[in-house]
Amino acid sequence: MADTSTASTLDRIDRALERIEAAAAARTASTAALQKRHEKLRARMAEAVSALDAVIARESEA
Repeated sequence: MADTSTASTLDRIDRALERIEAAAAARTASTAALQKRHEKLRARMAEAVSALDAVIARESEA
């Protein structure tokens, strides 16, 4: 009976580790996707600020 209990406990631990590993992998993928979106947004914002700077420069020359 002790062997069955130990085996059952080890199986539960293995399943828990699998769930933890899956969650960690999902979080890593999510973090990478968020970082990529942030980089794209940052680039678009830099373009928008540059465009606004150009508009302001033209208006100050006029």
